[in-house]
Amino acid sequence: MSEYPKLTTATTKIVTFERRHIRPIPEDERHGTTRGLFFVWLGINMLPLTVVTGALGPTLFGLSLGWTITAVIIGNVIGGFGAALHASQGPQLGIPQMLQARGQFGYFGGSLLALIALIMFLGFFASNLVVAAQSFAAVFHNDAINVGIIVCAAIALAVAIFGYDLVRKLMAVFSVVIGALVVISILIAVANPETFAPHTELGFNVAGFFGMLAIGVTWQLAYAPYVSDYSRYMPKEGGARQAFWATYSGLVIGTVLVMILGALVGLTTTDGDTMAALGRLLGGFGPVVLFAFGIASAVMNSSNIYSGVMCSLTVFETISAKIRINTSKRVIMTIAYASVAMLAALLGKDNFLVIFGDFVTILLYVLIPWSAINLIDYFVLRKGHYNVDDMFRRDGGQYGKWDTIGLVSYLVGIIVQLPFMVTTMYTGPLAEPLGFVDVAWIVGFAVPALVYGLWKRAAISKPAVMVEAGAGTGAP
Repeated sequence: MSEYPKLTTATTKIVTFERRHIRPIPEDERHGTTRGLFFVWLGINMLPLTVVTGALGPTLFGLSLGWTITAVIIGNVIGGFGAALHASQGPQLGIPQMLQARGQFGYFGGSLLALIALIMFLGFFASNLVVAAQSFAAVFHNDAINVGIIVCAAIALAVAIFGYDLVRKLMAVFSVVIGALVVISILIAVANPETFAPHTELGFNVAGFFGMLAIGVTWQLAYAPYVSDYSRYMPKEGGARQAFWATYSGLVIGTVLVMILGALVGLTTTDGDTMAALGRLLGGFGPVVLFAFGIASAVMNSSNIYSGVMCSLTVFETISAKIRINTSKRVIMTIAYASVAMLAALLGKDNFLVIFGDFVTILLYVLIPWSAINLIDYFVLRKGHYNVDDMFRRDGGQYGKWDTIGLVSYLVGIIVQLPFMVTTMYTGPLAEPLGFVDVAWIVGFAVPALVYGLWKRAAISKPAVMVEAGAGTGAP
């Protein structure tokens, strides 16, 4: 029996939702729908940061419009598949994504992975603050970026404290409104002669193409650490398939659409301020789009606070058996988390594009091995069969406190990428011979998947072999 008592209060009340936090969602409380889940993931990418990411093709990698769009589509299609596979785990297990890491890394080992995800959410929150502030600055024609960052952080914090139920409802609204504005913006940008002015410095280069493709993969896998947080509200019967396609279609459609707009804007971005370039390109329609993007980013950014705090809860509950999360602790943690991210945004706003480019690349390096191990364990080795109650036991139950196989395989996945890494801070020795084409993430997926799969399969089958040997010799 689970050590957590069943909560009987209706889950439509926000206070009850917060009380349950990382606990399993009972099947009689799973009222999620395919449509609702689709709009969650469609709306979450209707943000100015997605525009900035699409603009990296021309501005950072020197790619033409056609090659940028090609890389964006391929990268998101590949990465979205991985994220959707993670989402399909939610209906089966009913628990948040990073808590599932205890099944591969042990009770305490899983907290290390939750800590990595926590840092990831902080980085995306800070990045969204900068771009949202740039949107408002372009609308009001001022350089008060610091004020914009603080205001946007306050808005996101207020929504996160109120609860994620509000964010989910707002996503449905913003996905439609911002989606319509994005389509109109693309049409205006295509009709603007400035967009297609000669760009002799842009074209195709292998390193740039694979760099942009890798960013597309990263963008989707960045959602993998919390896709099950929402799909766990889907019914267990038939929910896995519904969760997969709702998540996949929502993520890929929303991201590709907005990144294509970003690619168009990137052709005219000269000063590193993509949102200002968007405003100039759209003319009189620009302020409307920029203001809507700014509001959407400020509100949707609350999801990064909330998910980061959920990871914090997973970590803190492993520190001591005496720690019990309540509303006051959650609110204090939320305020502290938002404050740290806001400070990071204020300090890094001047070199945002370079910092953000490195951030998403490094993020890929640390997420890929976890994703590989989780998917191999869930779909190949255990085929979705886990003892969820054991994941809440301090001794880890059958998963233990620390899973050596999972942790070592993850470390191997990081190490094997080092020779191939391509960032402004560090470039591996094999990067130059490969023309600085970033293939580290491919190695980082294949190697830990193979190491963990073979090693864990042997460990799982060993008890069965011993039992059969004992039976053959007449042993008890």
